[in-house]
Amino acid sequence: MDKQRDFVLRTIEERGIKFVRLWFTDVVGTLKSVAIAPAEVEGAFAEGLGFDGSAIEGFTRAYEADMLAHPDPTTFQILPWRGEVDPTARMFCDITTPDGQAAVSDPRNVLKRTLAKAAERGFTFYTHPEIEFYLLKSAELVGGEPVPVDTAGFFDNVPGGTAHDFRRRTVQMLEDLGISVEFSHHEAGPGQNEIDLRYADALATADNIMTFRTVIKEVAIEQGVYATFMPKPISGQPGSGMHTHMSLFEGDTNAFFDASGHYQLSTIGRQFVAGLLTHAPEITAVTNQFVNSYKRLWGGDEAPSFITWGHNNRSALVRVPLYKPGKGQSARVEYRAIDSAANPYLAYSLLLAAGLKGIENGYELPAEADGNVWELTDAERRALGYDQLPASLDHAVSLMEDSELVAETLGEQVFEYVLLNKRDEWRQYRAQVTPYELETNLRAL
Repeated sequence: MDKQRDFVLRTIEERGIKFVRLWFTDVVGTLKSVAIAPAEVEGAFAEGLGFDGSAIEGFTRAYEADMLAHPDPTTFQILPWRGEVDPTARMFCDITTPDGQAAVSDPRNVLKRTLAKAAERGFTFYTHPEIEFYLLKSAELVGGEPVPVDTAGFFDNVPGGTAHDFRRRTVQMLEDLGISVEFSHHEAGPGQNEIDLRYADALATADNIMTFRTVIKEVAIEQGVYATFMPKPISGQPGSGMHTHMSLFEGDTNAFFDASGHYQLSTIGRQFVAGLLTHAPEITAVTNQFVNSYKRLWGGDEAPSFITWGHNNRSALVRVPLYKPGKGQSARVEYRAIDSAANPYLAYSLLLAAGLKGIENGYELPAEADGNVWELTDAERRALGYDQLPASLDHAVSLMEDSELVAETLGEQVFEYVLLNKRDEWRQYRAQVTPYELETNLRAL
């Protein structure tokens, strides 16, 4: 760590960095940033930077407000969108109390705790997200709806189009930040795009997602458009998910791979998937944390609504892909419910905890779903034993409230704050009189 700190201090001097931004997230997943002068970085490494935690969503109560942000030198990167005018760098921070204890309310610490539990069992958790978002002409609504930048569809090539230029610029900027991109393409919705980040350990991935969102917003500003990670911004169009591929490694060995297993999935892999399915309803208030998230989950367009798994079945909640048969390193499972607006630190903590619970308790994996689950009737789904994900944020919060797994994984303070925050969001939403109600009822009643 000392060598990494020395590298950061040396790079700041050699590159003429004028500002260093210290980044962390609140419990909802909003990125927070404070800029310090280069001369203050060494002191921040040694002692941390003090701030009022009670002013941050979900961090502390007023009587325990003092917090310290400790920059992680391994996350140092120069921000490419700042250019050569006042060069600026950033580092993610770990948050502590004044006595040096890790802050229980720090989402990054929640994930580090869960990863440590996996490490105690010999596992390293790797993730690879497929992040979808919409590009709009502006944040303004026309006729009550956002206006996308194009009318293109899945994998469409639009020479000279806004989305094409946007993705090229974004990928270049992400690579400059040391974030490897695997794919980028136009998605199914008008103005909808997807960029897939290469697999990394879950903590690096969560940091990369937070950086990714910032890059997307910065490039949008630069190109005169607006980017949104809202789960379902346009009625009748696909929502934006963040399908995440996951695997556990034991050293250099993929614990999900078994050449003789069904779909080459090992017993550990099957138990992990069973854990995801068993605990999916109670973690959904975190993987899908907004009222709008449920418009995506229950709006069709390949969003999973029912608790099933399958091989190459895109209507299933968990998919077991088989892209490279016989290649053990690529064995993985894909969780398809999580959306692009989730707090990645908390969401990945709960996905990992659910999977580990399946391994610890030897959960049995149910039969896979063969066909399109959406095309079945309710009676057929019941006969097959396919339960459903929560239908609303209110439903999801009620299920989470009774979950020992979520309470234990998030810790008491984060758990209580998420419940408080989401109940308040539901109350505000429930009090609204929507355009649908006015259009349907005003003249008829």
